[in-house]
Amino acid sequence: MNLNSQTFNSTRKPKTFNNPERFIEGWYWVIPSQNLRVGEVKPVTILGRELVIYRGKDKRVVTFDAYCPHMGAHLAEGKVEGNALRCFFHHWKFDGEGMCIDIPCLDTPLSLKLQSWPTAEKYGMIWVWTGEIPQQPLPFVPELEHKECDIAIHSHFLMNCHPHVVMINAIDAQHVNTVHKLPVEVFFERQQLNENAIIFTNTAPIKENSFFIKLIRLFYKNTITYSICYWYGTINIVTVGPDFLHVHMMFATRLHEGGKAEGQIVLMVKKRKGIFGWLSNRVVLWLTKIAGKYFLMGDIKVVQTIQFDLKTPIKADQSIMQFINHVEKQQSRMWGTWEEARSRDDESKAKRERWRDSMSND
Repeated sequence: MNLNSQTFNSTRKPKTFNNPERFIEGWYWVIPSQNLRVGEVKPVTILGRELVIYRGKDKRVVTFDAYCPHMGAHLAEGKVEGNALRCFFHHWKFDGEGMCIDIPCLDTPLSLKLQSWPTAEKYGMIWVWTGEIPQQPLPFVPELEHKECDIAIHSHFLMNCHPHVVMINAIDAQHVNTVHKLPVEVFFERQQLNENAIIFTNTAPIKENSFFIKLIRLFYKNTITYSICYWYGTINIVTVGPDFLHVHMMFATRLHEGGKAEGQIVLMVKKRKGIFGWLSNRVVLWLTKIAGKYFLMGDIKVVQTIQFDLKTPIKADQSIMQFINHVEKQQSRMWGTWEEARSRDDESKAKRERWRDSMSND
């Protein structure tokens, strides 16, 4: 099997994967919802762009570019009034859509609008879309798409490698045995959910010869589920567990300065009725948190020091190479400016156009 010809050309340098100057257009986490109260305004920097977020009286979160269009005062120094935001410096006021609705020294405000960004909340997190109009939904757990769930905000982290490198860890079949020493054979089947989402599901049966597997086998009939759903190349949702209980761990990352990965972990489980259902879910989420910490200890050793360069792909790396191809096919934007990234062909064409223009002006 020639993996290079079928899945990934290792000699071709990816334009987006592991690139500290590009990211996929999509939904990215900002802060936990509980960290922004009604009437509160905060500065945030996402993917190199300075923003301001606030929660109005109607409890809706709004996101603008950070600086006032008058003289450049930072809007996070301002004040929330109802569902609008008033700049601290000269008291210009902007509504939830970014329109200027009041300038104290003028009878009629100027016709201008702040750059606003689509904002939503899900799974206890505030999310912002990095383009004009969302092309895809907020990241969701496929099997919980239309169901309620209980959540637990886990930990915030910063890794010394690109978010894409953090992401591939979950589908690195080899490290399941080498790092975590689990008695399982892993082989992933790929399923495209949409243009920006892809699912990898383990199709290999779990070996029955370990004491741990024999013990938990008493409580379930089918194989243990292990699947990973990726969104926008920087969010993965790991679903694991026997048939009677699935837990879901979301690793939401975003590109940080210096090509690092900043992330937030969110744990989820299907909501159960009544007080006993709520209590049992709390216990499940607590145990998931402990188990997650155990497995992360080994992974952190790797991702904090790795200098990723896939020079010699082998058959066991097939899912990783499929993920890289998936990332490369998506629309990317530039760090800091959030402008659409152009391919090398487009850049060459633009240079040729400029050259022709300069020649015609001679």
